[in-house]
Amino acid sequence: MAQYLVLIYENENDYANADPKVYGEVMKAHDRFSEQWGDAIVGGNALKGSDTATTVRGDVVTDGVFVESKEVLGGYYLIEAADLDRALEIGKSCPARFGGVEVRPVMTY
Repeated sequence: MAQYLVLIYENENDYANADPKVYGEVMKAHDRFSEQWGDAIVGGNALKGSDTATTVRGDVVTDGVFVESKEVLGGYYLIEAADLDRALEIGKSCPARFGGVEVRPVMTY
């Protein structure tokens, strides 16, 4: 089995401006995703907001994210799948209410 990262990119402002029940709905969607694909999920986490990020480029340290973007990395799942087609099937069902996901293979050496 190969490993893939399902990277979740969303617009943080959409969450900040949403009705409070939206967060609960999103969490339930992730619970359903985890139940559906639990046998393929190796791990994953949500990330704190981009306002907590610190970027390092060479020896320069900067508060915040480096790239200006509406969508930021908000979390990820590490999955195992037989091939890219299966990984994409899993990725398509990953909740990303205010954005999308990126599926990338983990490099093996």
